[in-house]
Amino acid sequence: MRGVKRVVAVLIAVLAALVVLAFVLENQQSVALTFLGWSTAQMPVAVFVVVALIVGMLIGPLLGVFVGRRRGRAIA
Repeated sequence: MRGVKRVVAVLIAVLAALVVLAFVLENQQSVALTFLGWSTAQMPVAVFVVVALIVGMLIGPLLGVFVGRRRGRAIA
């Protein structure tokens, strides 16, 4: 059973990698973002989206830890 789960996990990871690769290859137009007077260099759209994804993946767990600790203090 563990072997089947491992194969399914590898297939899902490969599928996700292929989806990301297709996204990057389809979004090669260069853009510059401007936010609150700050402007970025010209980069492909995919770069900004992947950076936003990574930042979200870092912030989400940090907020989860913060909220979890806060709930622990309220319960105790």
